[in-house]
Amino acid sequence: MSTADHFRSDPGAAAWTIRSVPETGSTNTDLLAEAGTAPDRTVLRTGHQTAGKGRLDRKWDAPPGANLLVSLLFREASDPGELVRRVGLAVARAARAETGVDARLKWPNDVVVDGQKLAGVLAQRAENGAVVVGTGVNLGWAPEGAVRLGDIDPGTFLLSVLTAFDELPADIGDTYRAELATLGQRVRVIRPADELVGTAIEVDDDGRLIVVDECAISHHVDVGDIVHLRPD
Repeated sequence: MSTADHFRSDPGAAAWTIRSVPETGSTNTDLLAEAGTAPDRTVLRTGHQTAGKGRLDRKWDAPPGANLLVSLLFREASDPGELVRRVGLAVARAARAETGVDARLKWPNDVVVDGQKLAGVLAQRAENGAVVVGTGVNLGWAPEGAVRLGDIDPGTFLLSVLTAFDELPADIGDTYRAELATLGQRVRVIRPADELVGTAIEVDDDGRLIVVDECAISHHVDVGDIVHLRPD
C-alpha cells in the first residue's frame, strides 16, 4: 500500500483516503491533530506504535509489522459509541471472511474469538466534533491470554475491514445485538466505584448494557470492564 491511496469498497461507496507510516506514537493522536484539515474517512495505518493506548489510557503495543494498527477519521459523526460498534462489527466480519473464525463482540469495545481478545476499539472526539476511531487487531502476534488470526498482511486485512464497514446497514441495532457474545451471559461488571454481578440481557438504544442482578434489579451500564463468568 502506498503512503497515500484511495479505496472504494464498491462504486456506490464514498472513498476512503488511506495513508501509511512506518512508525508513530499513536495513530489516534495523529488524526486528532489533523481533524480540522484531513478529509472525512481518512485512514491512518502504521507498522508500529510507540505510544498506543486502549481504554482507560492503558498502554497498547505490538511488535513492528505484526498487527493491524489503524485509526479512522469521521468528520460528520455524532455518536462515538455507535462508531465503536460499527468498527467492531466490521473487524469481526472481516475476521470471519478472511479466516472463517467465529469472531464475536464483547461489550463495550472488544472483538473476541472463543472468549479471547482479538481486537479492541477506541473512539475519541476532536475539538471540532470529528471522531477518530482506532483499532488494533492481532494478526501475527498476540499478548498472553489473547488470540491472533495468523500471518495475514495488515494492509489486506484493512481493506476487508473497510469493505465490511461499508456493507453495514444504516441501523445496526439488531445486527450488533445478534453478534454480541455478552448477551445472555452471567457477567461481572467492574466499574470505577464498584462491581456488579448479574446477567446481561440487552443493549439499549444508547448502547448501554442492561444487567439484571441477583435481586432482579436492572442496571443500565454506561462504563465498565466486563468479565464473562462461567455458569454456576
